[in-house]
Amino acid sequence: MAEDETPMTDPPTTAPPGGPERPRRRRRWLMITAGAVAFLLVATGVLLWVAYRKLDGNIRTDSTTDRLLARLEAERPTRTAGAKGAENLLLIGSDDRSGSNGAYGGESGTQRSDTTILLHLAADRRHATAVSIPRDVMVPVPACDQPDGTRSSPGTMQFNWAFERGGAACSIRTVEQLTGIRIDHYLILDFSGFRTMVDAVGGVEVCVPQPIHDKDAKLDLPAGRQTLHGEQALGYVRVRESLGDGSDTQRMGRQQQFLASLLRKVQSQGVLLNPAKLWPVLDAATSSVRADGGLSSLGALYDLTQDLRGVPSADVVFLTAPRRPYRYDSDRDEFVQPQTAQLFAALRDDRPITVRPPGSPTASPSPSPGPGAGPDTGPTAEAGSGEAASPTASASPTFEGRTADVDACAPH
Repeated sequence: MAEDETPMTDPPTTAPPGGPERPRRRRRWLMITAGAVAFLLVATGVLLWVAYRKLDGNIRTDSTTDRLLARLEAERPTRTAGAKGAENLLLIGSDDRSGSNGAYGGESGTQRSDTTILLHLAADRRHATAVSIPRDVMVPVPACDQPDGTRSSPGTMQFNWAFERGGAACSIRTVEQLTGIRIDHYLILDFSGFRTMVDAVGGVEVCVPQPIHDKDAKLDLPAGRQTLHGEQALGYVRVRESLGDGSDTQRMGRQQQFLASLLRKVQSQGVLLNPAKLWPVLDAATSSVRADGGLSSLGALYDLTQDLRGVPSADVVFLTAPRRPYRYDSDRDEFVQPQTAQLFAALRDDRPITVRPPGSPTASPSPSPGPGAGPDTGPTAEAGSGEAASPTASASPTFEGRTADVDACAPH
């Protein structure tokens, strides 16, 4: 090479601004972001799966009742053609004193149905009717298998004795025999479960008609509108002697008002659409109930909740099966006929029930019971047959009751 020749050099390696280095950094950040999103999605999926399994595992299946009912399938009523798509649930509030319920007194291990409600969901899911069955009403109870393996004898007795004799299966068979209505599902809630449920929704607003001072019920409440939480709410729906006339009829009315207020709160505050509010409610609900096999899963309970959520509160009806003092013992009840038969016939055929406010005048007085209309007979034929007898009139009267949209504190 000549001395005056300029040596050749390599071109500069530094890329100009906007060169290939920026796309590499962009790809790196995209990969990091995609990885983080994928991790979050997987983590969320795992958490949801764990939560679902936790809630689903909370629910206790009453397989004993399912087995007993399956064995007696031939004796159970069938659904009428007019009620295709409707569903009937029996909601049982048990006064079981075992376990954590022992704090509420009574003999340990004993149980009766403190509250029983027949809930009818119309096929169009636009109407719902909740009928309270008086615990003290005298009814024919069929022979039932008992916890000790023996079988009880059939007889006329207080309705809540059916649960004590043979548990949910005996209560269901008694209701089916009385009404001719097929019970599709059932839920059993005890004292502790009720208290937990009320606390989970942040308390329920009620209207107390007069001051309550009841040491046994743990209640010391002024009159007027107020929000009750678990223990107070339980005492309020159970108190009897120290409020009103001391009757079970008035207590059932307070229970119906409480459930209506609970329904309004859940609907108005968007509990079912807010995960932060929904989780404690679901956890409390699934931990508090025993259910039949067809309802003892989170998916089944969710579907039921959605069905109830879609019913306008004005079309959710609460009432008590027509009753009056039992002719042989004024401390007991008996059903009024033909109104009771007409009520159950309407539900069997999936017809809406019309109610008027409690205490308002009736269109006509209730008829006196005629021959054969005593407590040993009702809207069904022979005990255990499952065949519903025809009511004495096809049209349903207007019953004393309330709808869920009515505020108990509002002036009437």
